[in-house]
Amino acid sequence: MVVSQRRDNHARMHADFGWRVPADFNIAQACSARWAAGTDAGERVAIRAHGAPPGSDTLTYGALQRSADRLSHALAALGVRRGDRVAIVMPQRFETAIAYIAVFQMGAVAMPLSMLFGPDALEYRLQDSEAAVAICDESSIGNMLAIRAACPALRTLIGVGAAALRADLDWVAELDRHRGRFPPVRTKADDGAVLIYTSGTTGPPKGALIPHRALIGNLPGFVCSQNWFGFHPGGSEIADLATAATARAFTPSPSRGRVGVGAGTFGEAPASPGEFTPSPSRGRAGEGGSTLRAVRSGEAESAPSGADQNTSVFWSPADWAWTGGLMDALLPTLYFGRTIVGCNGRFSPELAFELMQQHGVTHTFLFPTALKAMMKAFPEPRKQFRLRLQAIMSAGEAVGDAVFGYCRDQLGVTVNEMFGQTEINYVVGNCGMEWSDTPGAPPVPHHPQVGWPARPGSMGRPYPGHRVAVIDDDGNECPPGVAGDVAVNRYDVHGDPDPIFFLGYWKNEGATRAKYTGDWCRTGDLATRDEDGYLWYQGRADDVFKAAGYRIGPSEIENCLVKHPAVINAAVVPKPDRERGAVVKAFVVLAPDYAARLAQAGFDSHLIAQLQAHVKGKLAPYEYPKEIEFIEALPMTTTGKVQRRVLRLREEERARAGAQ
Repeated sequence: MVVSQRRDNHARMHADFGWRVPADFNIAQACSARWAAGTDAGERVAIRAHGAPPGSDTLTYGALQRSADRLSHALAALGVRRGDRVAIVMPQRFETAIAYIAVFQMGAVAMPLSMLFGPDALEYRLQDSEAAVAICDESSIGNMLAIRAACPALRTLIGVGAAALRADLDWVAELDRHRGRFPPVRTKADDGAVLIYTSGTTGPPKGALIPHRALIGNLPGFVCSQNWFGFHPGGSEIADLATAATARAFTPSPSRGRVGVGAGTFGEAPASPGEFTPSPSRGRAGEGGSTLRAVRSGEAESAPSGADQNTSVFWSPADWAWTGGLMDALLPTLYFGRTIVGCNGRFSPELAFELMQQHGVTHTFLFPTALKAMMKAFPEPRKQFRLRLQAIMSAGEAVGDAVFGYCRDQLGVTVNEMFGQTEINYVVGNCGMEWSDTPGAPPVPHHPQVGWPARPGSMGRPYPGHRVAVIDDDGNECPPGVAGDVAVNRYDVHGDPDPIFFLGYWKNEGATRAKYTGDWCRTGDLATRDEDGYLWYQGRADDVFKAAGYRIGPSEIENCLVKHPAVINAAVVPKPDRERGAVVKAFVVLAPDYAARLAQAGFDSHLIAQLQAHVKGKLAPYEYPKEIEFIEALPMTTTGKVQRRVLRLREEERARAGAQ
């Protein structure tokens, strides 16, 4: 197995890192208001809209804050108060980001809803949350109108774009009516900011209430998985921390004491609550360091200067309506004052490469399913596209060594896998710090003082600030090699509270209590831990099954199938069997050229035998799929995860029908 050659700094980074979360903190202040106060607010681009006409394709931080202030005034006029839920049902567009900032600075709670949700999904979430206002565009207005009568708490629909004529209020008209700066509400770090519903892969959706502080909890993982996001971990600017009594940086220094997010300098108590917020750096593009200053909720601060030369550009196809798109892409990018590309188009490999080339994307989050499709469509992409990638984070499913090798050899980046969930996000992953400096060249290590080697197929290790273990049913840590439930402790390795935790499930105290075993919060995902502390994903607790007495984890078989040139994607589930309890069945999505040949006599049986032999030759004999069914597309959640549960229930229904 090929691994990266990164020096292993994991233990030191954990030891050097510590949390000191401010009592007062607001996401809008950290992600928008402070950048809008800068002298370059009119030029610093927050969002670039892919495919928009020139002149209307950028939103600056100044424009973002001005529009958010107007929307906050409009929402306040509609009676929205602190703690009220406001639904945001829009794709990646300027108005989506503006709506988040407006809701956050009011002390209200944003409730993101995917434009892909049908009427039933929308109705359930709007009823359960008792949202007072919903903001939607043409992609969702039809479904919103269809279920509105069933949602009595929903007082007002605000329409964006073509939806304005069908909604109660027109976005443009409302923003024109309300001008002037909105006085932000002073929020506690523990106050609720986002109510986001789980994807429902383990039952009915539950609303997870996410506090403002959770963004702070995300930052170590984001910076590590994005290979420091264009900042220099050992830049000279770090020395400035010694003279800033309120500053604290997530920049583990090999020569100084504990550092962390939101704390005082090098372990000292801050004079006032501080937070992890980089001020402009002076380095060249992709090399700049970061002087980090304190920001407190609702409080004025000195404006950033225009000298910042970090030119990182972020893009991800992840929907801004779910945790991965919101907390792993949009908000961290805005937090650092960088540019994120928004795109409303349906994902395709060609779109992904063209977008990254056109906008000079340096950092990205791509699902394994997206990377698999890109690998099949463009085996040698750098012959057609000029890429500037410095980091790729991937999450949702195991990457596998085939995709790992593709990213390294063809995209010039050692991919960093990441693991987290809505309730406790961005807790495990890799920090390879390897990318290519020259088009067409292989990735090389950067900044030897941070990072650790990435291992293909591994979920990675706990990110600094998070204590993660594999535990058994009684809450005891499992020994290496023994599968158990991935769990996160309420306290880090130093005994300090971890800010990443959600506040609880909305109106469901029983489910919240069931999530915990003592101080351990269970994820419901199974993994093993090796001797070096790397976690290896085994599937959801309800995905693992037994066939003929053998314990089967679907991920390994799926990864093996995808290595075959005929397979774009695969999902493995149990098929009920009277004699063996269950047999292994694989649902396979074929590459277009292979799918076109299915009409040929005998081709399907020949290909099935070939795929079975492929797995049998690489894995244990009991793991090869006894049955293979070709399918046009796998059922997916809006977060990009394969819904094996849907396929498993389908097989159970077929078995019942056959028995009758």
